[in-house]
Amino acid sequence: MTVNKKIIVEVVVIVNQKGGVSKTTTALSLWTGLSLLKGFKTLAIDLDPQCNLTISSGGGMDKNTAFDVLTGNVRVEEAIQSTKLGDLIAGHKGLSGMEALLTQVGREYRLKDELSSIIETRRYDFIIIDTPPSLGILTVNALTACTSAIVPANADFFSMYGISQLGETLASVKKYTNPQLKTAGILLTRYTARTLLSRDMTSNIEKLAELLGTKLFVSKIRESVTVREAQLAQKSIFDYAPKSKVTQDYEEFINEMINDNDHDNDTHDHSA
Repeated sequence: MTVNKKIIVEVVVIVNQKGGVSKTTTALSLWTGLSLLKGFKTLAIDLDPQCNLTISSGGGMDKNTAFDVLTGNVRVEEAIQSTKLGDLIAGHKGLSGMEALLTQVGREYRLKDELSSIIETRRYDFIIIDTPPSLGILTVNALTACTSAIVPANADFFSMYGISQLGETLASVKKYTNPQLKTAGILLTRYTARTLLSRDMTSNIEKLAELLGTKLFVSKIRESVTVREAQLAQKSIFDYAPKSKVTQDYEEFINEMINDNDHDNDTHDHSA
């Protein structure tokens, strides 16, 4: 008997309404790591009006962008550009006005509808979406379009409070616009294991993750200036400093995420 797994495109959203949690860094590292280390065909989408992912990858905001896709001016294929780090749909400052621009019924589905053509053709194995530090219409569009969400967070009280708020949004999206949404886990970033506070907060966040029906990733990302240096050089950390500790941290995280995905796919219905 031959067992065939259902092949799907993983659409992964990096989300947290709190700033300073290495959200864009995580999106950037996941995007490039899946491609460079694992050989997956990977697309990144920058939905943050600050456009940090676009800037860090050398993307052009003078071309078709995510703003043009969401407003229906261009097809998604026309907005994909090749950068130093891989395929990208760039961000644009105009995204900051999407709350006012997207007012029609079904506005939460705009990104999902636009992505359907490249998902159906399986042009990519992974689509990584970076979101703004808010829980507005851009983030809801990303969560409605995705298969899973990853929540980067610091080991502190404010992150715990923010995760609780985010949990309410994730639950609402799952109920109303994306029943298949899975919260893959919380990823601790800028982590310092030496402090008692970090260890205590890690334990608390792990309990919070259980309450939200998800997990705390075993992998943790250390604080490192290497990340900012790589972004300034518009390089992946895997190219810029392949032997650094923070690079190893992100590689371990990518391995953990892929293993989790493989396990989840094994639990799907198989056809003989």
